[in-house]
Amino acid sequence: MAGGWARDGAVQEQIDASVADAVGRARSELHTGDSAEYCEECGAPIPEARRRAIPGVQLCIHCQADAEKQHTASGGINRRASKDSQLR
Repeated sequence: MAGGWARDGAVQEQIDASVADAVGRARSELHTGDSAEYCEECGAPIPEARRRAIPGVQLCIHCQADAEKQHTASGGINRRASKDSQLR
């Protein structure tokens, strides 16, 4: 059930599109190919188990954790729009 001028299912389509965008963005950030034996950042050896588990890994666990902390989550597009933004 949609409200206002939206057709039925429009809200679910927006949710599906947002999820598809997030999945696509996450997949584009995955590494592929050969894994590095040594971390690109600090030069520490990357354990064999990590290289087998994550194809294309380039960072050790500590540097990867630091990189993920620095990586800010993308806010994306406000597809739903709040009432405040509509009133401006």
